[in-house]
Amino acid sequence: MSEEAANGTSTPSPAPPTTEMAEMALEEPKVSFQDQFKAFSKFGDTKSDGKLITLSQSDKWMKQAKVIDKKITTTDTGIHFKKFKAMKISYGDYNKFLEDLAKTKKVELQEIKNKMASCGAPGVIQVSAGKAASAVERLTDTSKYTGSHKERFDASGKGKGIAGRKNIVDDSGYVTGYQNKDTYPEGQQ
Repeated sequence: MSEEAANGTSTPSPAPPTTEMAEMALEEPKVSFQDQFKAFSKFGDTKSDGKLITLSQSDKWMKQAKVIDKKITTTDTGIHFKKFKAMKISYGDYNKFLEDLAKTKKVELQEIKNKMASCGAPGVIQVSAGKAASAVERLTDTSKYTGSHKERFDASGKGKGIAGRKNIVDDSGYVTGYQNKDTYPEGQQ
């Protein structure tokens, strides 16, 4: 038993450095270039073991990492990839492919690898709503419908169902548009 515990006194334990812990929590876990290669080589291919990558998987990876831009295009990647005369290339050949591409396009190889290593897990890139949403919105706005189509919806824009699609015959005996329907006393005729 320690002296402090025997005496009943204890020294307070040093508080953990909160700023360092907060910075560590904010940092994304560092993923290596090789781990990203393995992840993107499996992306979209259920049979892949992560050892070989195709040109389309490489292009998806480079687009997500924003390596493909005005300076490096998919045409450039296709030309350099086809030099290997294979549909899929290994990690070692992929490094050679990147070296060749960087040298030809006069881009720093390490910069490309850093972008590709830090682009995140493979996934679908978010696409903005664009013009299609406004067109669909305009076409589905029931307040702009005219003619017989207008009759299919009530004032709130909700569909009337079968009543909006078929002319239901009113066989009550009253003329269409008669204002005093069902006001005539039952006993008199």
